[in-house]
Amino acid sequence: MTTMKAAQKRAQAKVEYNAFLAACPSRQLLDRISDKWVVLILCALGGDNSPGQPGAAHADAPKAMRYSEISRLLAGVSQKMLTQTLRSLEHDGLLTRTVTPTVPVTVSYELTDLGLSLHHMTRGLRNWAQTHMAEVLANRENYDARTS
Repeated sequence: MTTMKAAQKRAQAKVEYNAFLAACPSRQLLDRISDKWVVLILCALGGDNSPGQPGAAHADAPKAMRYSEISRLLAGVSQKMLTQTLRSLEHDGLLTRTVTPTVPVTVSYELTDLGLSLHHMTRGLRNWAQTHMAEVLANRENYDARTS
């Protein structure tokens, strides 16, 4: 009976991940990273929070942000949802949480290398949505007019 080394097991598991299969764990990851708050948090920590034209390619460098900064930037996110989302991103290794013992305590969040690699994709999604929103709204109006 042959035994597989850890690296061999990881390589085999990587080949076996198939999001089209119901039991594949990558489905859970896809569910998490397709959430709007995840996309916006990654964009914020990735430096994509500068005002400008929708779809602009301009981005500042990734930076650490305090909870309150992220909360102010993400209009409409509840404290509970932001906390849950930040915890899940930390759990997945996409960001790090740093607590600095000051008065009051300072907590900041920063993308890991893994989170930064995902940020490059989410930046494109965010830019696409901002660039094409007028066209999508027009299509919705046309559809509603045809089906009413």
